[in-house]
Amino acid sequence: MRSFISTLTLIMILSNLHAQEKFATSDGELKITIVGHASLMLQFQGKVIHVDPWSQLGDYEKLPDADLILITHEHRDHLDQKALDKITATDTKMIYTKVCDSILNFAGQKEILSNGNKTTFEGIEIEAVPAYNIVHQRDNGQPYHPKGRGNGYVLSFGDTRLYIAADTEDIPEMKHLGEIDIAFIPMNVPYTMTPQMAANAAKMIQPKVLYPYHYGDTPLNELTKLLKDVHEIEVRLR
Repeated sequence: MRSFISTLTLIMILSNLHAQEKFATSDGELKITIVGHASLMLQFQGKVIHVDPWSQLGDYEKLPDADLILITHEHRDHLDQKALDKITATDTKMIYTKVCDSILNFAGQKEILSNGNKTTFEGIEIEAVPAYNIVHQRDNGQPYHPKGRGNGYVLSFGDTRLYIAADTEDIPEMKHLGEIDIAFIPMNVPYTMTPQMAANAAKMIQPKVLYPYHYGDTPLNELTKLLKDVHEIEVRLR
């Protein structure tokens, strides 16, 4: 059951998280709460969207239930049953990959998206886009994130387009995403991008606002140095 959370309580909860960002769109305000690592919470037109909830970094017992949950891939810091159990209500919908569906025991509303697939949720357009490694590999020669297995997502909130890159490197498909207003780019060696890769990805995407996320111990100041002359992109460190 969806638990009642008063406005005051919700404000107090969100103030304890890493950051909440607000953006004006043609269809109303978009709030983005950066829970930590790759976990985000989006609030738009009264709907709550959780992205890759991970209980190790977020107290999901205190966060509002999800109207929609987006899962990018099956690794434990992105697909966490414990976190999902705390924010899943009877009417929650989940969008994820085929591999995630084979792992999760989810009997509610669900939609499996592969790279290139599109759908809508309450007027929000959602596109699954590629997310994979080219350079970084395991000892056996397999990439940490094989092509076609995981998703990034592009969400359209009115005229504002949000790109959640997920676990990926600076892959060539980024050149074809179209206009992006807000981008979350991972920077966590060796699993995702080096600062140099993240800077190259940013130059391909050209977002108005860029958030490095999923960054582990990778120094954020390296990215800001690499993009200091790219004045079209505002880098926000959170």
